[in-house]
Amino acid sequence: MNVGPTISAAHEPYLIVGLGNPGKEYAQSRHNVGFMVLDQLAARYGVAFTRYEQKAFVVKVASQPGTLILAKPQTYMNLSGQAVGALVRFYKVPTEHLLIVYDDIDLPFGTLRMRPGGSSGGHKGMQSIIERLGHQEFPRLRVGVGRPSGSKAAAHYVLNEFSAREKLDLPLILARAADAVQDWIRFGLAEAMNRHNLNLLADAP
Repeated sequence: MNVGPTISAAHEPYLIVGLGNPGKEYAQSRHNVGFMVLDQLAARYGVAFTRYEQKAFVVKVASQPGTLILAKPQTYMNLSGQAVGALVRFYKVPTEHLLIVYDDIDLPFGTLRMRPGGSSGGHKGMQSIIERLGHQEFPRLRVGVGRPSGSKAAAHYVLNEFSAREKLDLPLILARAADAVQDWIRFGLAEAMNRHNLNLLADAP
């Protein structure tokens, strides 16, 4: 896959999708960190998620590289592909202009990993998207939420809120994740990976 911007892709739309579950009871859960990053981006652009289409809350932002479409699927996590597939088709989004932002329990809390493609890694939302698109070669930004300690089930863990200690670091993590998305739009995937693939807490000066 070409990880940088191309001339032929100029001015085609960008679709940035944050994964999560709808409903107030899930709003602050680890599984909703994708929604949280999208909310950060919407705030930066001075827009709000008030439009519902293709089973997602969507907002559009005019941008020099091409229209930015920010989306938060409302299908619940395991059916995220329904919204993503429909949005990709409706807006004719090229694969290299699709970015999925989501939580990952296999990465330590505070770690960002941007990649050009790959498997779902067991993430049900990503698996749904891969099945709907028919391939796995699309960019994604994984936001580490860490694994549960002891015998706590991962499914229960990700539906819980961040710990009090984690909430202190969360604003930094969300801000840097939003930076990574904006750098992906401006400079392409390779440069965004070089700048932002790190553990923000362990690698802090």
